[in-house]
Amino acid sequence: MAALAASKRRCWAALFYLVLASRACNGFYLPGTYLHTYSNKDEILAKVNSLTSIETELPFSYYSLPYCQPQGGIKKSAENLGELLMGDQIDNSPYRFRMNVNESVYLCTTPPLNENQVKLLKQRTRDLYQVNMILDNLPVMRYTNQNGVKIQWTGYPVGYTSNQNSEDAYIINHLKFKVLIHEYEGAGVEIIGTGEEGMAVISEADKKKASGYEIVGFEVVPCSVKYDPEKMLKLHMYDNTEQVQCPVDLSKSQIIREQERISFTYEVQFEKSDIIWPSRWDAYLKMEGARVHWFSILNSLMVIFFLAGIVFVIFLRTVRRDLTRYEELDKEAQAQMNEELSGWKLVVGDVFREPNHSKLLCVMIGDGVQITGMAVVTIVFAAFGFMSPASRGMLLTGMILLYLFLGTTAGYAGVRLWRTIKGTSEGWRAVSWSIACFFPGIVFVILTVLNFILWGSQSTGAIPISLYFILLSLWFCISVPLTLLGGYLGTRAEPIQFPVRTNQIPREIPARKYPSWLLVLGAGTLPFGTLFIELFFILSSIWLGRFYYVFGFLLIVLLLLVVVCAEVSVVLTYMHLCVEDWMWWWKAFYASGSVALYVFLYSINYLVFDLKSLSGPISASLYLGYSLIIAIAIMLSTGTIGFLTSFYFVHYLFSSVKID
Repeated sequence: MAALAASKRRCWAALFYLVLASRACNGFYLPGTYLHTYSNKDEILAKVNSLTSIETELPFSYYSLPYCQPQGGIKKSAENLGELLMGDQIDNSPYRFRMNVNESVYLCTTPPLNENQVKLLKQRTRDLYQVNMILDNLPVMRYTNQNGVKIQWTGYPVGYTSNQNSEDAYIINHLKFKVLIHEYEGAGVEIIGTGEEGMAVISEADKKKASGYEIVGFEVVPCSVKYDPEKMLKLHMYDNTEQVQCPVDLSKSQIIREQERISFTYEVQFEKSDIIWPSRWDAYLKMEGARVHWFSILNSLMVIFFLAGIVFVIFLRTVRRDLTRYEELDKEAQAQMNEELSGWKLVVGDVFREPNHSKLLCVMIGDGVQITGMAVVTIVFAAFGFMSPASRGMLLTGMILLYLFLGTTAGYAGVRLWRTIKGTSEGWRAVSWSIACFFPGIVFVILTVLNFILWGSQSTGAIPISLYFILLSLWFCISVPLTLLGGYLGTRAEPIQFPVRTNQIPREIPARKYPSWLLVLGAGTLPFGTLFIELFFILSSIWLGRFYYVFGFLLIVLLLLVVVCAEVSVVLTYMHLCVEDWMWWWKAFYASGSVALYVFLYSINYLVFDLKSLSGPISASLYLGYSLIIAIAIMLSTGTIGFLTSFYFVHYLFSSVKID
């Protein structure tokens, strides 16, 4: 009773402490930006991100073009690791709004355009570059009608041409903004909702502060308007001007040519909306094609049940039947049967023989464990809403940090497998170093080559030298030591004991009508069938600038992929053992790992048939380089899943056989 009373007192004390803490704090928001409310006439400043294009995939700085600059000069926003690697460069801009003030504003008039500026503007226009503006952490959105269908885009074009063959180009110099606002009144501690961004909680202390208006939408209609430069030069920045209608006639649009002065203006209109703040990202994250996702999952389930049926037959009908018959015989009958054995039972003395290139296998398994762990944890967190699109670059930053800290598991898995194969810990340091450097080294080499291409193009997508040193520091100061620590722990763990002895002389493998690698390559089609529909949406997100936020579907597909890889590898390993092929180690790895080949081929197919707008050898080189990194990561991850499943299957199979 006393213990129960003490437990109750502790619970009440914890609850009281929690209430006090909630009173003391100003609230929290997980995991996006904190709720920002504005009063009437409060100043709101827009920011600009890098110019992007689905034609070239080369981002460039907003101020690389002759746009108006802020009065206080250009200031870069703080960027995280993911933003820098993605090529984002967020700067302040001269676009200034005042809450609930509808106005038409003059910004600036440029000096006469020179030849280089005209050439650059026309090139960016023909390459379909988009200006990406941000207000209160919301990207600007525009709507267009194509064949009666309303299509939404993020950003607005640098300019447009009258037709494909025309040399004339027109710049977007007038923007009609619509800012959607929601009136909010604080009401003590209140959960105002959960959305794609997470959950917001406002405390009593913020009641007065939180009352006001919150921004829930940011839209734009871009126009090209021909102004009289002499008249516009008399105005100063932020002077009010007359509202204008977007001209339809090209003669009234602002042409891009030498000695032209371009005047920039904008209008802003505030409109009240019923959209609540936690749901403001719903317009960007509208999940189209939900039926396609479900079809993909059902298709994968059919493959899983088919393979599960085969595995069921192998275990219950073939393996268990053979083992039961074998164990029921007396010793003399067993000896006679051993002479008449066929299939997998004949390779009992060779099945655990050390494979070729065993060190490389251990290294790839270690890296595969690391990549798989990173992918699973990242997708689980994203599926539960912890990777908000409001937090730009957080997904990539989180993946990198997870990869670094999972070095311990990689070292442990690789070195323990090394001890199991070799029977000794000798050489574990070399294995650990190889694990720490194998996959990151490949990525580093590919990124360096791509970076030289980006530097030559003067793109903001190029990784700065300072970031190179940061990445190298993270690699050698965090990942390598943790991998060595994992390797040391692997030497302390008990090696997995093989259930049967290995013969001194290896058994000859019978000749086959068809090469074994053909079966291994064919096995990769089944995991690819699980993945390829979701792969289309992921590639569209990466290369077409679309938001990908159906991580719930992705988590289901990932789990299905793990099951299919495991089943495929087990079935293929059993098939090889049945034809007396005891060299199953690498075949088990590549049976599921060969899905990476199909992923890379599908990426090339996507480049040729879906990214028709992608132009130039530079853009194609970038695309293929990043696709190769993704394919190698998938190979290591899926290969590891298949190998480990096959290893435990073979261990279980032969641990049930009694051999003298």
